[in-house]
Amino acid sequence: MAKPKLALIPATQGSKLYSVLPADGVGDFNFSRGSAATRINKDGLIETVAVGKSRLNYPLIDGVVNGCPSHLLEPQRTNLVTYSEDFSNSSWNKFPNVAITPNTTISPIGFLDADTCTFTASGGNTQLYKVVSTSGSTQTISIFIKYLSGSGTNIRLSISSASTKGVDLTFSNNGETLSAVKGASVNDFSIEKHKNNWFRVSISVAQSASSTEFNLFKISGSETDIYAIWGAQIESNQSFQTSYIPTTTSAVTRVAETATGAGDASTFNDSEGVLMAEIKGFENDISLRTISINDSSNSNKILIYFSSGTDITFYAGGTGTTSGVFAVPSTDANFKIALKYKTNDFALWVNGIEVSVSASTNSFTGLNQLSFNNPYQGGTSPFYGNIKQIQYFNSALTDAELQALTTI
Repeated sequence: MAKPKLALIPATQGSKLYSVLPADGVGDFNFSRGSAATRINKDGLIETVAVGKSRLNYPLIDGVVNGCPSHLLEPQRTNLVTYSEDFSNSSWNKFPNVAITPNTTISPIGFLDADTCTFTASGGNTQLYKVVSTSGSTQTISIFIKYLSGSGTNIRLSISSASTKGVDLTFSNNGETLSAVKGASVNDFSIEKHKNNWFRVSISVAQSASSTEFNLFKISGSETDIYAIWGAQIESNQSFQTSYIPTTTSAVTRVAETATGAGDASTFNDSEGVLMAEIKGFENDISLRTISINDSSNSNKILIYFSSGTDITFYAGGTGTTSGVFAVPSTDANFKIALKYKTNDFALWVNGIEVSVSASTNSFTGLNQLSFNNPYQGGTSPFYGNIKQIQYFNSALTDAELQALTTI
């Protein structure tokens, strides 16, 4: 197989996304984020990354780092929950049978700053909650929770006390396993296991009211149950969770990230080539998420993008247009995608399989950059998710090479 002309392999955090090829820096992506943000570091702990610095995010399997890091790119989000780590603060409402003891447990950042939440009964008098102003039709809330003692059952995370708007949680195996049953109004939920048997639980609920209640309570049972809790978050008018945003006295916004402008006219071949991306999107993200080679205008463009949360699509526009779509269960999975372009020979490969072909006579002029967005629409439809690698070849590859390149 030929050597790629441009290759991005995440290895360094900095003011750019640094490509390993070409070595002269022409292949580096300009990066921007006007705020701090968090990531999962190589030790499996949540860590804050400074303003303007890219994030290397490590994958967790069963709470343990497993695999190489990705560059994490995310949209703008605001955590509306104040005192997201301090449940002893008076802004958190505590019913009589709920007790908060601050700073008792090692948190997901590795410090002794997680609080203990003790439920001594069940029902209406065992609620820990906060009400915040929200907008839109869907609210996504999340919290980190860890079992300490007690039954480990009958704990509910919800946006009200109603069973339809939350998930009922059950810990087992002495807190090593967590399962959930969702209510009818919950669009989706996720459970992510973190280091030291912490779990991040997230729910997205249809809710159009002007306020949302973040509610954690025990729904039944008379025994005393004790949990460690940390990192509460409400993302308003959003259908999926993003990385944790810490707050204190006020809501905090993480600014959207951009990565654009890798390569130049000498990098790309107008006549033929291959764009390969190993990427993972966000569950329930139905927006267009685009990676493109283009001429900085609407005239010449080669796109790979996620759409509708279930489609992998290619689009090529030059002297003409051609496109193809491949349906998947969800774009929240790791995909190796390659698009070969050449007059009369376009092909989309996904995870070792050729899924779409076109004999279009479409050709291009002036390709000069690779970006994680759609420049011909003013930089819209940016790619958000995890980027494990990008490779660009300035000649078409054989089917055998494309299969090898995209096999998981």
